[in-house]
Amino acid sequence: MPIDTEALKTLLPDDLKSRLSTLLEKQGVVTLVVDASGLDQLGRDKLEVAAKGALRGAEGVREVRVAMTADKAPAARTGPRIIAVGSGKGGVGKSTLSANLAVALARLGLRVGLVDADIYGPSQPRLMATEGQRPSAHDEKLVPLDTPFGVRLLSVGNLVEPGKAVAWRGPMAGGALGQLLDAHWDNTDVLVIDLPPGTGDVQLTMVQKHKPDGAVIVSTPQDLALIDATRAMNFFAQTGVPVIGVVENMSGYVCPHCGEESDPFGHGGAKAVAGVEGVPFLGHIPLDLAIRQESDAGRPPAAGDSPQGKAFMAIAQKLAAWLEQLA
Repeated sequence: MPIDTEALKTLLPDDLKSRLSTLLEKQGVVTLVVDASGLDQLGRDKLEVAAKGALRGAEGVREVRVAMTADKAPAARTGPRIIAVGSGKGGVGKSTLSANLAVALARLGLRVGLVDADIYGPSQPRLMATEGQRPSAHDEKLVPLDTPFGVRLLSVGNLVEPGKAVAWRGPMAGGALGQLLDAHWDNTDVLVIDLPPGTGDVQLTMVQKHKPDGAVIVSTPQDLALIDATRAMNFFAQTGVPVIGVVENMSGYVCPHCGEESDPFGHGGAKAVAGVEGVPFLGHIPLDLAIRQESDAGRPPAAGDSPQGKAFMAIAQKLAAWLEQLA
């Protein structure tokens, strides 16, 4: 039975209600985003304890997570812009999109870094042809790996043994993300962050400690994926991260033998959801065997000028234009 989030809000103490930005729930995991402006660390800790104490034991709630946000005076930017690529669910091609956007942005003349923040399922070493390589460290910070595509990369997949399962609890995952982001990203214009699906610990750590400049949401056209993509959009919007736009992946299929076009997963759903949510639609990526084959071989299509590569480049050009407006 679905949990009534409005009923959960009534369980919170009044001082916490006044600071609550949003309350989300999925499969028994409740995430609160709380405005902690003006509070020191002790005050923030008290709010978190109060939230967990109020909701712990509520019917259907199996875990409570708290993200703190606070308005800060703008500071001079000294590091790269951060673009998060997220989705509400797995299996929608988020990592492939992240890799190809990074490569396409590099071809447009930007100095690009790629962080594989999908801690439990890192795939960027395969996509970016760095399997078996390990990053070095300098001054207690990681030094990103160079890839053949002009993009520097850091991934947990390059730090653990190939094929070894990563069984870390939330704090360890958040700590790993911190190491990847606090690395030597000198002379980098933009960091593309390949996030894990959903709105869990890694996303919360990102918002609290390494707030992205914007987020790109990727979804396939079918209804279930779109529902979760909408949740991801709402999460970023409620935590003050602008949603740059939505990409519809696996959108349309052309038979390589007869040339007939079909839509195994539907078509246009992500564009429609973007319109409803009032965010830009960035484009379609087709369901194409060549994308899968090139990706498995460590050759992102965006590195070339094939029709598949041009589809990624068209989206990267819109992203680059968005980044120029921030300068």
